[in-house]
Amino acid sequence: MDFDSEGLLLLTDDGELNHHLTDPKFEHAKTYYAQVEGVVEDSKLEPIRKGVSIGGQKLKPAQVGIIDDPNFPPRSKPVRNYHPTTWLKIILREGKKHQVRRMTAAVGYPTLRLVRVAIGLIELGALPSGEWRELNSNEVAQLKKR
Repeated sequence: MDFDSEGLLLLTDDGELNHHLTDPKFEHAKTYYAQVEGVVEDSKLEPIRKGVSIGGQKLKPAQVGIIDDPNFPPRSKPVRNYHPTTWLKIILREGKKHQVRRMTAAVGYPTLRLVRVAIGLIELGALPSGEWRELNSNEVAQLKKR
């Protein structure tokens, strides 16, 4: 994740688990909520669903849909609020640099706030910002299974 993003991070010293989470061949889904500038027309999201091309590189298709405001706590650096915004749920199976931000911008909706809410079956849930918990053995096994 980049400096301006929020949400779920998995920290590990388990090399096998790290390999499973970062190697694209395992295709662990990473789920993000993105607040984008503008009122989104669902049809404009179709290039993301089909695999948008950015800078001559075609990205893998991603699941994307419009969601209700998830009511996250305010950020320390507030999102500019002088334009209408829409929240999207985006599920990726690859992890290119700034991929969500680049995809939403490519279809005309710049990302203003980006929160990762899940990696595979591991969900952020109600864990407050700055807090942490350890994964249990079943969660680690599920992440290594793919």
